[in-house]
Amino acid sequence: MEMSSIATWTLQQEIPVPDDVKSLLVQGEEAVASFKTFRDSATFTTKRLIVRDAQGLTGKKVELYSLPYNSINMWSTENAGTFDFNAEVELWTRAGHIKINLAKGVDVRRIDSLIAWAVLQH
Repeated sequence: MEMSSIATWTLQQEIPVPDDVKSLLVQGEEAVASFKTFRDSATFTTKRLIVRDAQGLTGKKVELYSLPYNSINMWSTENAGTFDFNAEVELWTRAGHIKINLAKGVDVRRIDSLIAWAVLQH
């Protein structure tokens, strides 16, 4: 089933939660895991996925995506194959289709369990 994505991100490696993400959290929300993306970070919290995307030459302009887990209708994961270097996660949401590529070294089953934990507990 091929759909056009509204967003595509690549998670490169797990990192400590960035300090500036902590200021975005609401009362009762906690950061669970963060990953480096090409220009910034993606953080799974107890309520949503926050993706920061630095833009421009200096990276001072930052676009912020906030995906509440209750907007995820379905997801799929695909591990990397012999000739395919990236594993993939796809999210079908009320807003549209989101594709997340996982660089070599990022455990697709860890991401799958984070999403399952987040979506199924809400």
